[in-house]
Amino acid sequence: MTSSRVRVAVVGLGVGRNHLEAYRSLPALFDVRAVCDSDPERLQGGGPSWTAADPRAMLGDARRTLRLDELLGSDDIDLVDLCTPPNTHLPLALQALAAGKHVVCEKPLVGSLAEADVLEAAAAAARSRLFPVFQYRFGNGLQKLLHLRAKGLARHALLSTVETHWRRDADYYAVPWRGRWATEMGGVCLTQAIHAHDMLTCVLGPVRSVFARLATRVNDIEGEDCAAIVLQMGDGSPAVLSATLGAATESSRLKFVFDDMTVEGGSASPYRPGEEPWHFSGKSAAVDAAIARALSDFVPGPESFTGQLARIHATLTAGAPPPVSLAEARASLELITAIYESGSSGQCVTLPIRRDHPKYANWQPAAGGFPKALVHHGR
Repeated sequence: MTSSRVRVAVVGLGVGRNHLEAYRSLPALFDVRAVCDSDPERLQGGGPSWTAADPRAMLGDARRTLRLDELLGSDDIDLVDLCTPPNTHLPLALQALAAGKHVVCEKPLVGSLAEADVLEAAAAAARSRLFPVFQYRFGNGLQKLLHLRAKGLARHALLSTVETHWRRDADYYAVPWRGRWATEMGGVCLTQAIHAHDMLTCVLGPVRSVFARLATRVNDIEGEDCAAIVLQMGDGSPAVLSATLGAATESSRLKFVFDDMTVEGGSASPYRPGEEPWHFSGKSAAVDAAIARALSDFVPGPESFTGQLARIHATLTAGAPPPVSLAEARASLELITAIYESGSSGQCVTLPIRRDHPKYANWQPAAGGFPKALVHHGR
């Protein structure tokens, strides 16, 4: 890099629009030099994907291309941000790393633990960095909980619950790559609820065991769109996860019951559950006072994609720790692997998933899906 401004190419203008907006909000840190998409209309700011933002402001003077290889050979690109369908992440990330580019990669990072290990080895051998995306972590509500734990509060978890109750109808799955094992690689647990589940492990650490019941009840897709899951965390505490894509009213909710306080968040927006307001209720007046003291020096930071990208910039230019490590992204895929194994077998699955596990190289269920009982009444 020739300066402290990191020069960026955004690849894929679906969710990439949100990345692009975040880069544009950090002009002192990032310089968007190029955008890439397989859809010529979208590259020019057309199509329904641009209805929520001014494409002229977002695209600016960035050069536009249909081909990633045109960017990988460019000396004026430091970082390639991959926002493409999940099945493309591994080959595109490997290409970008081999070209000496830093890589930001949307979730899911790759499609199996075996692929995660291939990518981790490539990143270790490269002269550049790889950054998985989990932007929900950087909401100031969740960051307050992490701040309290660093101060010695909320250390002993008793029970946690995580709800991801969203809505996805047939028009969402009209996009050809969605809803298919070969391209989307999973259902609600992988594509939507992965964020909230990452927030759980960000707070409590690794998962010890998984028992899952999965079903396809909302749309005629290959993956699951309803899930009820029981975890035992590494600290011994139980956690209950529920997820659906059939909710009339969308919501995300996380609740942590500790021995000294109860913490609840997610009410602000189903898509920004880490952000304020979060509620911290002590079991006594003394604990409430300790919470207030501990939060008195909490400094709010940028949130969502902006928050993660600002931290990535600090890693690249100041040597700060990466905001999300490859090990943490791999742990999210290990949880997905265990969920799909349990959902297929009906058995409790113990982690870690070893290299000799039958799902290490492919987490897809042997029968190609989960129980289907589509519900059409009331529509």
